[in-house]
Amino acid sequence: MGVQFCTKGNLILSVIEDVDETIEWKILQKKKQQKTKEKRRIRTKAAIKIQAWWRGTLVRRTLLHAALRAWIIQCWWRMTLLTVLEKKRQAALIAYATRERAVIKLHSLVRMWRVHWRYCQVLNAIYVIQGHWQCHNCQTCALLQGHCVVTATHLQFHIEIINS
Repeated sequence: MGVQFCTKGNLILSVIEDVDETIEWKILQKKKQQKTKEKRRIRTKAAIKIQAWWRGTLVRRTLLHAALRAWIIQCWWRMTLLTVLEKKRQAALIAYATRERAVIKLHSLVRMWRVHWRYCQVLNAIYVIQGHWQCHNCQTCALLQGHCVVTATHLQFHIEIINS
């Protein structure tokens, strides 16, 4: 125990201290400070864990949104490619059909021309025969009778001379 006297003007202050009580009080204060420090450290750790969890959640959410957006863009691009491919297929089909129609038309025209050419040859032959026959017709008075058969590959004429 210690006694101190202090004078400040007209006031005398006497402080009586007990060293043991002061040491205990300082020890209690240190324990309280350590407890508050420990509580702060625990709270800080908890806050850090919560913040880490929240940042992870935000990052995962951001990555999920980015992945979904990428998936949507990929689906759109695949659909666009399929549309372009389908248009190309249709254009190729139309070009093929147009060429086929042109080839068929050309074949038809060639076959028609060949039949017409044969027909003209036979017709000229008939004109020649009729011309010769008209000269003989007066002398023998016979009739000329004929018929024609047209097929895809050739023309057939049958001419009969009938005497009356």
